[in-house]
Amino acid sequence: MRVPHGLRAAAGAGAGAGYSGDIAVAHDTSPYVSVYPWSSGFGTQYSDPATLPAGNGNSVAFSPDGTTIAIAHDTSPYISTYPWSSGFGTKYSDPATLPTGNGGGVAFSPDGANLAVAHNASPRISVYPWSSGFGTKYSDPATVPTGNGNSVAFSPDGANIAVAHVTTPFISVYPWSSGFGTKYSDPSTLPAGTGNSVAFSPNGADIAVAHNTTPFLSVYPWSSGFGTKYSDPATLPANTGRGVAFSPDGTAIAVAHDTAPRISIYPWSSGFGTKYSDPATLPVSNGNGVAFAPDGTAIAVIHFNSPRVSVYPWASGFGVKYSDPATEPTGAGNSVAFLPIEP
Repeated sequence: MRVPHGLRAAAGAGAGAGYSGDIAVAHDTSPYVSVYPWSSGFGTQYSDPATLPAGNGNSVAFSPDGTTIAIAHDTSPYISTYPWSSGFGTKYSDPATLPTGNGGGVAFSPDGANLAVAHNASPRISVYPWSSGFGTKYSDPATVPTGNGNSVAFSPDGANIAVAHVTTPFISVYPWSSGFGTKYSDPSTLPAGTGNSVAFSPNGADIAVAHNTTPFLSVYPWSSGFGTKYSDPATLPANTGRGVAFSPDGTAIAVAHDTAPRISIYPWSSGFGTKYSDPATLPVSNGNGVAFAPDGTAIAVIHFNSPRVSVYPWASGFGVKYSDPATEPTGAGNSVAFLPIEP
């Protein structure tokens, strides 16, 4: 098994070394995905895949072992996957049963054995066994999400799968064990609008939904079902929440959103702390997605306008923004992911 670059960084992280690996951006406009080496800054963009995704890239994810990259996109086949080893390999064959509409979100299960795609059109979530290629699509859940799927996430133990979607209740969560179990009851206090992004905390004890309509971010305790929604942060995100992520150690929660400052980060400990100060150099347009580096030393925000991606050092606060990549993504940034550090 290939050892991801990030594993080398992990050994020295305590001595001040930062993450060294790769960073991927899914975006509008061909080639729809751009990947760069990362080591305290962007390296030279990797060559585009020989077979491009068929339309705008809406979500990107690396497999847990870093050997595969997946892009959910507009236009059939709606999901494209490639071997990854410091560059794109030959695109894997499409699944025999395609997602039924534009791919909005993509996620691998924590063990890498399954690949989920949230998409437009019923059943709005499609999950496949994954082993260097797609297996036969799992049966749809008995109760499908009520609207188009925008984001999907597995819990850290792989025992649950969550879909953020259009239409109330805006978030649907199911037990997962090589197939969907019976949908969990909806939270007693629903997100206030369309669910755009969903994330579990690293310990699996909380689930967060970024959504349209104030307060723009809702977080709940999670234990085989939703607990009572946590109180909203004292300083809300400024507008529609587009992306949400917990830091790897679970001590911070970040939301990318419309309207300046476009990224808001809070301490997290079973509730929101006081919002961290905004970065000195803000993202230049509405934030669409956010990701922490696997060792927590950097945070990336994806946004509409050039340079499409902004990355900052992170240490309980924003450092000075890193220089933009020499070759920027060619269209609006929709999703960002760092190559994992393999356990």
